[in-house]
Amino acid sequence: MGLQILLLSDIHGNYPALMSIEEKLPAMNFDFIINCGDSIVYAPFPNETLEWLNIQNVISILGNTDKKVIKILQGKSFKKPGKTEKRIMYTSTAAQLTGKNKNYLLSLKKQQQLQLNLGHKRKKEHYLRLGIFHGSPAAHHEFLFNTTPDSRFRELAENSRNNIVVTGHSHTPYHKILSGIHFINPGSVGRMFDGNPAASCATLEISDKLISVTHHRFYYPVERVVERIQKDMLPEIYCQMYREGKKLN
Repeated sequence: MGLQILLLSDIHGNYPALMSIEEKLPAMNFDFIINCGDSIVYAPFPNETLEWLNIQNVISILGNTDKKVIKILQGKSFKKPGKTEKRIMYTSTAAQLTGKNKNYLLSLKKQQQLQLNLGHKRKKEHYLRLGIFHGSPAAHHEFLFNTTPDSRFRELAENSRNNIVVTGHSHTPYHKILSGIHFINPGSVGRMFDGNPAASCATLEISDKLISVTHHRFYYPVERVVERIQKDMLPEIYCQMYREGKKLN
């Protein structure tokens, strides 16, 4: 059996959704767990989410929501989002964070690279490079969808030294092989926008002969998120969004 890797992204503080994945795909079954950022903001479980990522030694990077929370922690401001109902989701998240979780968040980088050894011999052909990005290898905020033209992926491939590129940000699951490079998005753990609220993730199996990707969707107790939003007196529109699995603002 080759390497077994769990791919996560865009958890957005949705700990119940994350635990639905842990229940079906236990962390202990994987050689690596990779998280492409936007770990917090919008669902109100930031501490539980960051603690799990830290305890499980997940290879995590920063997403755009994470970076804005860091700005708040540093006493800085940001222009977008401008709507009050969105900004409060950032400020409430920052206010909740424990000191340990603040430090963990501040320790994360914008991108990472793994060099994977597929054999016991130290030969070049036994290694694969896996790049971890939030938006794309070219831009932290770039959206790559399953409908993005293949020409764009080929442009990214031309400038890539990675054999596998894993991204998030678009909340859209896909696996494309273009110019010899595997482009993978596991979808969003905590905020899918396709009308199905189920948590999304992917598993990646790598051997010296095979790179295989499987996407998964798991249902979770959405009402736990709704109840916490209401308890924390956060905007009601997010209750509707989580119930419907849609972006409404």
